[in-house]
Amino acid sequence: MEVSHTCIWVSDLEATKAFYIGAMGLHHTWDFVGGDGVTSYYVAGEGGVEIQFKYKEGLEGKVPGGIDHIAIVIENVDEKFKDMVDKTGCKVVRSVFQNDTIKTRVAFIEDPDGYVVELLQHLD
Repeated sequence: MEVSHTCIWVSDLEATKAFYIGAMGLHHTWDFVGGDGVTSYYVAGEGGVEIQFKYKEGLEGKVPGGIDHIAIVIENVDEKFKDMVDKTGCKVVRSVFQNDTIKTRVAFIEDPDGYVVELLQHLD
């Protein structure tokens, strides 16, 4: 058994692509438009688990609900956090901090629709 993807509604697909692909560095895997006119656009990182963004012209993005955050493993959280803030002007939920108990460095930012994104670096 494996995790396939997480799906979230977005209000502006181009802004979402700029955030997750242009600034974050994830890559587009595939997309399709369903019979209901909803675009499903998928991105992934190195691990293969995807995020599906659902978008329909004229519909407002869903208010984030039921999702606490999306976690993305980063090689260097300090660099990526600064890069994301500089490139996107995203809202900072919590600046970089270190959790020695679970050996991680972490930061939390918001994407264009207000979803919280955790930047997570595992320390060796």
